Amino acid sequence: MTRAFNFSAGPAAMPLEVLQQAAAEMTDWHGSGMGVMEMSHRGKEFISIYEQAESDFRTLLQVPSHFKILFMQGGGIAENAIVPLNLSRGGVADFVVSGSWSQKSLKEAARYCTTKVAASSQSSGFKSLPAASSWQLDAHAQYVHLCTNETIHGVECHTLPDVKALGSNAPLVIDFSSHVLSRPVDWSRVGLAFGGAQKNIGPAGVTLVVVREDLLGHALPACPSAFDYKLVADHDSMYNTPPTYGIYMAGLTFQWIARQQEGHLSGVAALEQRNIAKAALLYHCIDNSQLYVNQVDVGCRSRMNIPFFLRGDDGQPLLDATHPRNAAFLEGAKARGLLQLKGHKSVGGMRASLYNAMPLEGVQALVEYLHDFEKAQA
Repeated sequence: MTRAFNFSAGPAAMPLEVLQQAAAEMTDWHGSGMGVMEMSHRGKEFISIYEQAESDFRTLLQVPSHFKILFMQGGGIAENAIVPLNLSRGGVADFVVSGSWSQKSLKEAARYCTTKVAASSQSSGFKSLPAASSWQLDAHAQYVHLCTNETIHGVECHTLPDVKALGSNAPLVIDFSSHVLSRPVDWSRVGLAFGGAQKNIGPAGVTLVVVREDLLGHALPACPSAFDYKLVADHDSMYNTPPTYGIYMAGLTFQWIARQQEGHLSGVAALEQRNIAKAALLYHCIDNSQLYVNQVDVGCRSRMNIPFFLRGDDGQPLLDATHPRNAAFLEGAKARGLLQLKGHKSVGGMRASLYNAMPLEGVQALVEYLHDFEKAQA
């Protein structure tokens, strides 16, 4: 049986090799007589799994030694509260609002500190990114929040800003949930990064937090102990029972990433080149079509999440999800094994998510279908 190509924005497709290895080890991990989900999180078997996963992640993203890597729970939504609980000191936090997820971050953080919008692209319909030179940063801000890839609107920040050069001494906090491990990270410009696992890392349930050590130990008194970064770091992510099976699956994915080769490149660098090629192929098809349109500015188009609209007979994008042409497109795609292409309910249209596990062949199959469907509509 041929597997379908799953373009879901998350939970998303995982590498087949990882799924097959997990299946083989389901009931007996390495002769231990136990499956991973049955293990004590304090037993030597799971400790070895955790330590390997932490080490592999640090190696893959070249995380400096003065950063702690935390495996937490709650997803990116919870981090919208956990970050201000740990970093705001009850003061001010700056936000760059570039789409739906940074809007959510801003709203949630306002429950714990004073929030200020340093820049916003809402007036453009979140089709662009505010130029860093236009940011109005508060001199007293405790941190600057930036979602570096907006999953819903398909906007990606391809170069991290240098907030020091912008006149701020606040650490940059990035939500890299939807493109973590798809490209390198310039840690010299980051104070904290967080991301849910369910896009490029593994199943839903694990949240990765990478935090500079000097930012630990400043949690507000109201911060739950399980969400205090210093307590979590001091207990090697085992202050409470961690999401053990999700960490195991993440670890298998890290090993899979380390094995990837693209020419002379390996690991994350190889995947970055592959992701650039996949995205370019799909954008080229959309841009050279009379039926499809992507409305994001070319300079900040996401490699991971590509939203697009079908046009109606009047040439305008079809925003109505129930329009017969949209329905026919999705039905035809499913028949070809191209799944989860419906856009987010808040914006409509279509969306193809090209995470690391999506092979080039999947994008080629989608492009072929796009051509065939357009011909059929002519």
